[in-house]
Amino acid sequence: MATLYTQQSKNVWKTWLLMTIFFIVVIGIGWFFSYYYGDPTILYIFVAFSIVMNIGSYWFSHKIVISLSGAKPATREAYFDLYTITENLCITAGLPMPKLYVIQDSAPNAFATGRDKDHAVIAVTTGLLQILERDELEGVVAHELAHIGNKDMLLSTVVVVLVGFIAILSDIFLRSMLFGGGGRDNDRGGNALMIIGVILSILAPLIGLLIQLAISRKREYLADATGALLTRYPEGLARALEKISSVTRPLQRQSSAIAHLYIADPKGSGFKKKVAGLFATHPPAEERINALLGK
Repeated sequence: MATLYTQQSKNVWKTWLLMTIFFIVVIGIGWFFSYYYGDPTILYIFVAFSIVMNIGSYWFSHKIVISLSGAKPATREAYFDLYTITENLCITAGLPMPKLYVIQDSAPNAFATGRDKDHAVIAVTTGLLQILERDELEGVVAHELAHIGNKDMLLSTVVVVLVGFIAILSDIFLRSMLFGGGGRDNDRGGNALMIIGVILSILAPLIGLLIQLAISRKREYLADATGALLTRYPEGLARALEKISSVTRPLQRQSSAIAHLYIADPKGSGFKKKVAGLFATHPPAEERINALLGK
């Protein structure tokens, strides 16, 4: 069974691969722009911007996630149980104490983010703290620490920035081709290039979304298993997931860019029943609970 350590090098490799693919895709879009408009300066701008975005996604993505979620720093005095549970589990897992944040929201949820174990963040909602008992909260915190230990939070957090940026580029690409004009003449393949550009602009965000969702599902199963190993009490996390999934109301503050980071779908459990499984950000709670309980 996977542990806190078996997936670390694999996820670091995936992160570098993702950033390399992003670099190539952005340069490809930049080349297409420069060729279509006959201006090589556009390619140089895209190359520079892709480098900046890769660096930024590594160093600052956790700050972007915190900002998007609306989380605020949690003090030990106000959230003593959360602090002591996290400290004890960190000692057991051999991990540094992450920074703790709280989101003022009645919908129960939590996530971990950060580029490495020394710059990790765990955020929970006030709704989660209200409905969970101590052993259940332990299970959730262990789940989030598993993301930190497995280093898959870096991969998932980088995805937030890179996939979102590709979506923005695709939107700019589509709008400029449809409404901006100024491209190459028809006899030089201008119409064909425009059609190709429109198709790629539509497909790029969808492909990015599917990559985002695939990463999310796999990491949730692994973090469930690793968290259960950490606490030696899988029933705690199973009960927590049952309670979380029973609440149908969504988070008040949402962003599709960070939906895959949460322990449960921030759109609420009712949303899952209305969408195809292919586009669900998380595996079904029932399957996760059954796996934890060995059913």
